[in-house]
Amino acid sequence: MFTGIIQARGKIVSINTQKDFVRLQIATDLDLSDVSEGDSIAVDGACLTATEIKCPSGEFGADVSPETMGVTTLGLRKIGDGVNLEKALRLDSRLGGHLVAGHVDCVGRIIEKRVVGKGYLIGFMADSGKYLVNKGSVAIDGVSLTVNRTQNRRFWVMIIPHTSVLTGLTDKNVNDKVNIEFDLIGKYIEKFVTASHDQPGLDENKLIEHGFM
Repeated sequence: MFTGIIQARGKIVSINTQKDFVRLQIATDLDLSDVSEGDSIAVDGACLTATEIKCPSGEFGADVSPETMGVTTLGLRKIGDGVNLEKALRLDSRLGGHLVAGHVDCVGRIIEKRVVGKGYLIGFMADSGKYLVNKGSVAIDGVSLTVNRTQNRRFWVMIIPHTSVLTGLTDKNVNDKVNIEFDLIGKYIEKFVTASHDQPGLDENKLIEHGFM
């Protein structure tokens, strides 16, 4: 589990294709002293397992499955590309952003980018808009952001200067692709209230039964 608060940037220094996976080697100034092999690190919002940790030189490897390469932007990355990094959430840590699972829901693309004051307004196109809520949360390349406005599958966020510097989001251009993870809580709510063949959904009778009405 993650928070969407990016802790450091990294740079892909090698990409090696193995038989059943791709090995990414990432250089970073992220403190890896408390990271062990097998720990999770979010790379551009995708939860990966850290291997080959080189400390204090600041490098780690991560094995990426063909599925993950196909359903995230990691399959588009090249040597020298920058990525956002966040270590897994500790139970005694602050939840500065929102609950982020590191499981990318879709690859979206940038449809608008313009300067607003000292920040940027960036618009995105997702494959669905059902989890997007005005003033709700969304993770873009692992960055916890607040949804400013929605329009069907389109949504817009404001990037403040601090976030711009730390995440590289404003280095991207229109039509560039990004990893999108919708709000985890929204997906659970949908599961609870949607009827299935063997279990009814949430209705007025169910609310009365459990004392909510």
